Amino acid sequence: MFKVSDLKFRYPKNEEYAVNGIDFEIKEGEIFGFLGPSGAGKSTTQKLLIKLLKDFEGEVLYQGKPLAEYGDDFYQDIGVSFEMPISFSKLTAMENLEFFKRLYKSTDDVEPLLKRVGLWDSRNKKAGEYSKGMKIRLNFVRALLNNPKMLFLDEPTNGIDPVNGRIMKDMIREFREQGGTVFLTSHIMSDVDELCDRVAFIADGKLREEDSPRNLKLKYGKRTVKVEYRENGDVVAKEFTMDEIKEPAFCELLRTKDIETLHSGETTLEDIFIKVTGVALHE
Repeated sequence: MFKVSDLKFRYPKNEEYAVNGIDFEIKEGEIFGFLGPSGAGKSTTQKLLIKLLKDFEGEVLYQGKPLAEYGDDFYQDIGVSFEMPISFSKLTAMENLEFFKRLYKSTDDVEPLLKRVGLWDSRNKKAGEYSKGMKIRLNFVRALLNNPKMLFLDEPTNGIDPVNGRIMKDMIREFREQGGTVFLTSHIMSDVDELCDRVAFIADGKLREEDSPRNLKLKYGKRTVKVEYRENGDVVAKEFTMDEIKEPAFCELLRTKDIETLHSGETTLEDIFIKVTGVALHE
């Protein structure tokens, strides 16, 4: 669907590139995660793909055609939900959606969408009175209004309670199952692992790694067994590699200690994020 080749972009008056020679492809019908620390180039790349930024170097193809050749009809194909929700605070949720519906040639019925995300009963409440989580859900509904071929989602579950977060993740998966494509950015690695077919990591404007979550775990991970046991009133934790569990010391520990928990561990996407980008998620 999108093919990006040697993409570079530098903001005016900046000497360094915000995006510096990246290559990737977003395949039709997949959820593609685009991950990286703050300032890595994620938002800039997304803005380039949705034509909010222009004058880039390199090539961006959408459906095999240069992105620059598309006019306003391009926006009929996409739905966008940014982390900072955009709405008219003095209008109700329903009035906001009715306004945006006028911008598109065809739109979905908003009632089932609002009911699905739990906003139907508050549809006549002003958007400015919504909580952050409610605003994010309203923004998500707006992104789906025009039956898009592709969704651009920036932190779609950030600030959402677990119940509504599950509903939104289900809706994202259903969108993909119906043939839609998703470009997803998020710092919640468990959501990325759960949703994405492939992920790419960007740091300092350069693409560092790209593959499926499973393949990345196999590449960067080491399987271990973690044992927690009581010793002198304290809980002690020890980790063993798969080779070490064959050794007598492991068997002796299981035989002689008061074992509390015993479970296998694997490298997480958060571990891989830190290894690939060199930055912890909380930084």
